[in-house]
Amino acid sequence: MRRRSYGVAGLGASIAVTADGRDEWIEARETLHAHGSVLVHGRLPDWRPQAADNETLSTAVGGGRTGRRQLAHAAARERRAASHLLLGHAVAVALCTDVAEIELTRGPTGRPAVRGCDQIDISLSHTADLLLVGLTTRGLIGVDAEPADRRLRAAGLERRVCTVRERGDLDALPPRERASGLLRLWTLKESYTKAIGQGQRFPFDAFGFGPEGEPVRVHRPDGTPATGSEWSFRSDIRYVHGVAFRMSAAVRDVGLGRTTDIDVATTLDAGIVSTVQEALDGWE
Repeated sequence: MRRRSYGVAGLGASIAVTADGRDEWIEARETLHAHGSVLVHGRLPDWRPQAADNETLSTAVGGGRTGRRQLAHAAARERRAASHLLLGHAVAVALCTDVAEIELTRGPTGRPAVRGCDQIDISLSHTADLLLVGLTTRGLIGVDAEPADRRLRAAGLERRVCTVRERGDLDALPPRERASGLLRLWTLKESYTKAIGQGQRFPFDAFGFGPEGEPVRVHRPDGTPATGSEWSFRSDIRYVHGVAFRMSAAVRDVGLGRTTDIDVATTLDAGIVSTVQEALDGWE
């Protein structure tokens, strides 16, 4: 097993997984139990549901502008279905149960959640052929991924999504590195706002991050620290079948300690079980 470095909340490099893999899922489960958080990623061709294949073929039939639009919608649905399949599989492995027993839902802010299971927090992102999932038992997690060569070219984008401090840091980079630097900031901000349940509703220019090479912390627009050690971040470039992706993640440790037992069959607190049993015995 390759060596991995872990941050405060156990954020190691993402683990590549497939539906029929075994060793990588064992590694993912052991990582979650040992460090409280784990990132896993898969490829769309490996996680494409058969039903989505059929739907894509039937929906994408057509030509011209309408056909292209249908194809784009079908591809988006296919990627979303595959990402949910990967997410469900990851949760099932983490909880030591069957995928059929997992019911994914959304919380009040729209974040994905596992119905009836609050001992684990989840997040997902998908782009191109990459599917990325984050799991944590420490509190909150958010993940984001983009192709590493993506260029964020919208007019005035840096001014809309970066603080004054961040724009200065980007300007200090060699021109060939600025696009990568902006993409790093974008994915970190996506991860952080996903974790807090806000997404892009939270203005990206209202908070920032320092330049690459410094400890990653959320900053106020003037560059002063806004969060402490309760937050842990990771952002790196990973190659998936020769294609480079920027993967970022954010975890907030809520301070309740690491949950060591999240198996659905044994997750009840022993004290609660004992109290309930005593009450039941009293009715006999």
